[in-house]
Amino acid sequence: MDQKELIEKITREVMLKLTSTGSVSQTSASQTLVSQPVASKTDTVSAVCITSEGECINCQLCVSRNPDSVKKILDGGASRVSSTIGVVNVPADVTRYIDHTLLKPEATRSQIEQLCEEAIQFGFYSVCVNTYWADFCARKLRGKDVKVCCVVGFPLGAMDSRSKAFETRNAIENGASEIDMVINIGALKSRDLREVEEDIRSVIRACRSTTVSKVIIETCLLTDDEKVLACEISKKAGADYVKTSTGFSKGGATASDIALMRRVIGPKMGIKAAGGVRSFEDVKSMIESGATRIGASASVKIVSGEKSETMG
Repeated sequence: MDQKELIEKITREVMLKLTSTGSVSQTSASQTLVSQPVASKTDTVSAVCITSEGECINCQLCVSRNPDSVKKILDGGASRVSSTIGVVNVPADVTRYIDHTLLKPEATRSQIEQLCEEAIQFGFYSVCVNTYWADFCARKLRGKDVKVCCVVGFPLGAMDSRSKAFETRNAIENGASEIDMVINIGALKSRDLREVEEDIRSVIRACRSTTVSKVIIETCLLTDDEKVLACEISKKAGADYVKTSTGFSKGGATASDIALMRRVIGPKMGIKAAGGVRSFEDVKSMIESGATRIGASASVKIVSGEKSETMG
């Protein structure tokens, strides 16, 4: 038995004894392990399941059921956490996957201000807003580790390409560092693929190399063949991400669509899942399927373990 196996065996036996005898509560036993100092950032902490299959003693160290506890271990200095068979990769800090979103036409200044404050409080990657709010959000978030993302040609994608490029440049001048554009869906369905590509390129040229570009393909309106075409064209045009949905049509992101998009674009390009992502389980499913960013209006409820009934 090597050193790692010995440590895991001892940990398993100690945790089992502590929780089974009642001398130390399950929660305090787990907190003792979580709060131990970690030698270096290269250390691996083992959260070994000590129960038989199908049981759970709420040890607080499970990456699947208690990601917040695992985050504490990582914050303590560990760079990796090992777990038992059957557990998939779960992000240590899911908030950094999330674009905190408010795109409703009736959104007020106070609601956008609250959006920014929540993004700062919870550490979301960005706020995603309509271009009218770009300057306001950029000023509210100045000096904070939260980016401003703006939607362009939203939500229909049926505007002139030059207008999309102008809207993009204007948003960037007002503080946007990421642009989520909607493709020309009618042109795609008409198989006017050159027009679709040029539409995307017009926005990417306006983004230059300093602004992240995402292409919303509105999966709920497309056949699988059209989804493949949209992803291939977006990749060819040089987009940084493909994105599932606006959240304003008849459907949103699905794990199967994310998996299909990932197969088409390969491992390097980003995928943003948006529309209908309402819970932590939804987020986890999207990330497991290949998403690298999440767009959600229910972000606070997601990280708080609640479930929202809203579409976005």
